Amino acid sequence: MMKIAFYIFPDFQLLDLSGPHTAFQVASTRQAPSPYTISLLSATGGAITSSGGVSVLSEKLEHQAPDTLIVCGGQGVGALLEDETALQQLADAAAKSRRIASVCTGAFVLAHLGLLNQKRATTHWQQVARMQKAYPHVRMDGDRIFVRDGNIWTSAGITSGIDLALALIEHDCGSIMSRDVAQHMVVSQRRAGGQSQFSPILQMEPETARIRKAMDYAQQHLREIRDMEQLAAIACLSVRQFSRIFKVETGETPARAIERLRIEAARIRLESGTGNIQQIAAAVGFGTQERMRRAFIRWTGHPPQVIRRRMLSAERR
Repeated sequence: MMKIAFYIFPDFQLLDLSGPHTAFQVASTRQAPSPYTISLLSATGGAITSSGGVSVLSEKLEHQAPDTLIVCGGQGVGALLEDETALQQLADAAAKSRRIASVCTGAFVLAHLGLLNQKRATTHWQQVARMQKAYPHVRMDGDRIFVRDGNIWTSAGITSGIDLALALIEHDCGSIMSRDVAQHMVVSQRRAGGQSQFSPILQMEPETARIRKAMDYAQQHLREIRDMEQLAAIACLSVRQFSRIFKVETGETPARAIERLRIEAARIRLESGTGNIQQIAAAVGFGTQERMRRAFIRWTGHPPQVIRRRMLSAERR
């Protein structure tokens, strides 16, 4: 029987706990003897209040040695990173655990403890750049729902904790058990796509018809766009007016928006096996393979070749 322990702290994100906790709880009822026991741990024990105001009871982490230690994320991560006593307790528990995982910004805690040095990891897409800057020795993979590197598992934002738990259950108990749990929870066993599908830049709905028209044109003519003058002309605005209104309505500059749209278009082609990397770079408007490579690293933390290799690996399986 494997002990799954969730680590929580003041102002943790409740869904980081409740989603994966439910997955393991369901799995524990699907097999006899039960494969899991589940516990909630904290630095102090007792009632710990989430950022949403809901309190849950926990045991004190000190001297605990769970099989799998899962660190939740949330608003309180910053304060946790300044609590030396709590961090030492976590480091000691991690050293005794067979497997360590994080949900959302819980990855910052693992990185702070040095557990992610030279390892691939992910976190919420909004925090990827911040984490890359704060912990340059971590190999960030910002487009993944979850990442496994050896005995370390990290997941993206909030509900991805469920994806992480299902993957851990599959690793422990097999795909039939994982599928059964997913069906019971009415969720996907394996979610398609990466975090980029949830970025607002790919779901932009500008307020004005002029900006919407320019965005529609951009999505359909990524290869032909060479400068902002083209989009400004489509919107019947000066370049200065277009840039200002675009930023107000979407929160992004036109250049950044186009680059993100190109990355998404390229990712779809890479995953579908449509063309080689140079052909894809040309087809979506990057022009050269090197320009596309730099853009992918800037936004996702890895080059496009990684996505192509994953696709080929999945096909072989």
